[in-house]
Amino acid sequence: MSNEPTPVLRTGRRMSDPALVVLVLGGGKDVSRARSRSWHLAGLRMWPFTWMLRRAGRARGISVQQLQYRFRGWNAPERTAVEDARWALNRIRAEHPDVHVVVVGHSMGGRTAAALIDDPSIVGVVALAPWWPEGAEADAFGPGRKLLVMHGTADRWTDPRTSLRATERAVERGATARYLSVSGGHFMLRNPRLWSRATRDFVLGIAADAQVDCMGKQS
Repeated sequence: MSNEPTPVLRTGRRMSDPALVVLVLGGGKDVSRARSRSWHLAGLRMWPFTWMLRRAGRARGISVQQLQYRFRGWNAPERTAVEDARWALNRIRAEHPDVHVVVVGHSMGGRTAAALIDDPSIVGVVALAPWWPEGAEADAFGPGRKLLVMHGTADRWTDPRTSLRATERAVERGATARYLSVSGGHFMLRNPRLWSRATRDFVLGIAADAQVDCMGKQS
């Protein structure tokens, strides 16, 4: 039996035909080949967002799925977190070929989400205190893509100024992008309702737009 770790996609309640799928990504480390575990804080930190979005989106047909990476690190040049997230997108697409996806990621998860924007399934990204050390992670956002970036003013782990500049460049490239500055630090412990409410409103807004588009095509 192989000891090679595999990613885990926690899908929650199954939906036969969801209107939208939300993929939730936790944070991590720059370099680490240690296995991700369900009790690590990087993943636990995102479960309140997953549960909140499931409650808010259940009646709207929104499926919210949280990914547990194989490893705790970003691990360039392979970028194992991105490999795992693409695996999750392939799983989602295999089950629901035409569904649109919103990715919600914190810290390293925000970097991973930005790296996925070339995937045609993705219509929106929520980057929570994203780790964007190169400052160019959001440069692939363009017309038809929606982006919400939230960052704590007192963040000492990742740089809010880099996030702001990246958001501004995304706007210049034609993306629908918004930057929201929040009092507090990296781990979203202050003003948790603001982090939660802005994420919820962004996701529900995309779901509503998708429903309008669908109705327009049917009429």
